[in-house]
Amino acid sequence: MYKKPEVYTDALTTYCGGCGHGIVNRIIAELIDEMHLQENGIMVWPIGCSCLADRNYNMDMVTAMHGRAPATATGIKRANPQKIVMVYQGDGDMVSEGMAEIMHAAIRGEDLSIVFINNAIFGMTGGQMAPTTLLGQTATTAPTGRMTDTSGYPVAMAELLAQMPGVSYSERVTVNTPARVAACKKAIRKIYEMQLAGGHGLGFVEVVSPCPTSWKMPPLKALEWIDEKMLEAYPLGVFKDATKE
Repeated sequence: MYKKPEVYTDALTTYCGGCGHGIVNRIIAELIDEMHLQENGIMVWPIGCSCLADRNYNMDMVTAMHGRAPATATGIKRANPQKIVMVYQGDGDMVSEGMAEIMHAAIRGEDLSIVFINNAIFGMTGGQMAPTTLLGQTATTAPTGRMTDTSGYPVAMAELLAQMPGVSYSERVTVNTPARVAACKKAIRKIYEMQLAGGHGLGFVEVVSPCPTSWKMPPLKALEWIDEKMLEAYPLGVFKDATKE
């Protein structure tokens, strides 16, 4: 039976209609229930569209300063190595304000499970260009589209982190079809299981996610746009799985 996860509270969502954050938050809630992580888990949230999501879960939660979620999670995990520390970040938070924190957590091989939402835009603050914004994609700060000569190229985090020895698993998924939602859940389960087993280092899942509001398109069109545009720049797949080595 499809029902509300037990870890969920009755708080109302703050996400826009059609936003992928809600889908991924639901996946995480299901996994917390299924893997019995409510008592032994700690969620670390970012600043961004998901900064109020802590009210939706009945378990230990921390909201980090902008970009600092991996650093905050590192301190929590080192002080409480028996805890499962689950990190959640968006592209503005991680790749703009927090690039140093995620890179150094990867360099150190911190035993963390990180879910990264890539919707190619700063959603919460009004649709500004993010480090992940596509070439030619418009934003409030790039009304004629992103150009390489002024803004450089989009940052592909799953591929980038796969190069780091401290990262044991890196995969990119999306949530624009039911089958891909199931694949997303499988990937996130994988990095949670890695941390439960211990000794693997950092596990990373990037989720290409729709943002109808900041993309200025209807929700169904946003799902189509992922296939039409986003996955060209951000192909799906496993970029590293050191757990098989």
